[in-house]
Amino acid sequence: MYIESTCSSVTLPEWENLMAGAKKASYKKLVKAIKQELPELYQDLALNFPNPYSGETAQTKTHYILVHSAIEYFIKKEG
Repeated sequence: MYIESTCSSVTLPEWENLMAGAKKASYKKLVKAIKQELPELYQDLALNFPNPYSGETAQTKTHYILVHSAIEYFIKKEG
């Protein structure tokens, strides 16, 4: 997994494409995976502290979507 983009770095049509088919996902499981696979992101976003946007966590067939500080992080799934 790797960070492909954030909502602030894509155009509206790109954002709509990335969000297409998004369904709720487990924040806890995603944070655990980020801690293992993207430790710098885990530290940079201080994911060990409560996140008021945790309920907005979603996923599509190709991406995990982590919302933190009102920014959507599009994390590309591997494989």
